[in-house]
Amino acid sequence: MSLLPEARMVLDVSGTWKLFVLTGYEPREWPVHGFNRAEPVPTVHERVAVLAALGYEARGGAEWKWDATPAPRRRMFAKIPVRPVADRSAATSSGGAV
Repeated sequence: MSLLPEARMVLDVSGTWKLFVLTGYEPREWPVHGFNRAEPVPTVHERVAVLAALGYEARGGAEWKWDATPAPRRRMFAKIPVRPVADRSAATSSGGAV
């Protein structure tokens, strides 16, 4: 199974949550959405809505998982495998649990 595309939600250097979709291309080409807040953490419902707006949905029953970057600068992030939605109006992913 391919590892990409994968959606990730991170606390950006600006201190606000950002969701982006790793597509395998240059990072400047990744679909991205800023939540413009640090608190509260965006809900699963909000993440699903953003993914749909970006043209993606969770892959086959996948759920959001929390992970962290390696030390010494450990940073938490949420991730989920996604797939493009052929028809954006049909994006109805459940997005899984936190």
